[in-house]
Amino acid sequence: MNMYTISELAKEFKLTTRTLRYYEELGMLKPMRTESGKRVYGKKEYAQLKIILRGKKYGFSLVEIKDIVLLFDKDRTGIKQLEKTIDKAGRKLNEINERIKELNELKQDFEQMIEGFTVHLHHLKVKGNLGRRQN
Repeated sequence: MNMYTISELAKEFKLTTRTLRYYEELGMLKPMRTESGKRVYGKKEYAQLKIILRGKKYGFSLVEIKDIVLLFDKDRTGIKQLEKTIDKAGRKLNEINERIKELNELKQDFEQMIEGFTVHLHHLKVKGNLGRRQN
C-alpha cells in the first residue's frame, strides 16, 4: 500500500504542506499518525485530495467539496457521493450557463457601443476635414 508523508503528498500534488494541514483542520482529510505523531497519508487520503483539487478546479466551495468528500465515509458504495456530485455539478452548470448568457449580453452591448463610437468618430473626422478645406 502506498503511504505518503505530508511532504511527499504535497510534492505529488504541487501543494504546500500548510495547505494539507488546512484541509485536515477543515476535516476534509484525516491522515493516520505514526507513534511519533507524524502524518501518514494512504490511498484514501490520496483519492480524497484528488477530489478536493478537482472540486476547486471546477469552482466548488470548500464546504461543498467537504460535503462530497465526507460522504464516502457514510456510504462505501460511492452512490451517495456520486448523487451529491451530480446534483452539485448540475447546479454549477446552471450557474455557468447563466454567466455565459450575461457575458454574451455584455459582449453585444460592447460591440454596439464600439460600433456607435466608431461611426461617431468617423463623422467627427469627416467634419473636421471639411472645415480645414474651407479655410
